[in-house]
Amino acid sequence: MSKEFSYEIEEEIATLSTKGGWSLELNRISWNGRPATYDLRKWSDDHSRMGKGITLNDDEMAELIRVMTEEAE
Repeated sequence: MSKEFSYEIEEEIATLSTKGGWSLELNRISWNGRPATYDLRKWSDDHSRMGKGITLNDDEMAELIRVMTEEAE
């Protein structure tokens, strides 16, 4: 049994890599009409297919940025 869902890419932030017609992208996406979250996953060229990914709320993204900034120092 397959559950249907909807998504809307509200902001395309960055494409981190591209290989074989798929791109690893960081976007802000609204899933099922909910407020947009940060989303990191692979997408087909036309965004009709997606791979597994992760979503982060604003607080989680801020913490990730903080940790990555410290790591880069």
